[in-house]
Amino acid sequence: MFSAHEVEYSSSGGGVVGIIFSLIYLAVIVLLVAGVWKTFTKAGEPGWAAIVPIYNVITILKLGGKPWYWAFIPVVGPIMMIIAEIEIAKRFGKGAGFGIGLAFLPFIFWPMLGFGSATAGAPVPVS
Repeated sequence: MFSAHEVEYSSSGGGVVGIIFSLIYLAVIVLLVAGVWKTFTKAGEPGWAAIVPIYNVITILKLGGKPWYWAFIPVVGPIMMIIAEIEIAKRFGKGAGFGIGLAFLPFIFWPMLGFGSATAGAPVPVS
């Protein structure tokens, strides 16, 4: 059996690991928000829209040329988000693969788009 001191010592190591993972997670989230904020600004939208729930989804759909109400259709909404992100990538001169990256690896691709040299093209008309 372990003594109380050994159990206490081993559990404190888990706390340090938890804090480290929490700090890494926080850094990734801050980087993602900063990338989306910068991308929105480049496209002529307010950057603060990146931190407002629901409005950020509506803004992504708008930038991708999709109607805002598609965000609220249960099955179609997530699919339209992917399509809108592909359209956003095209608007910035990137390919469809980059748009897939925006959808499935957002913490990498949104900062690349926001802080990279790509500039937004003409707004996509809402379909």
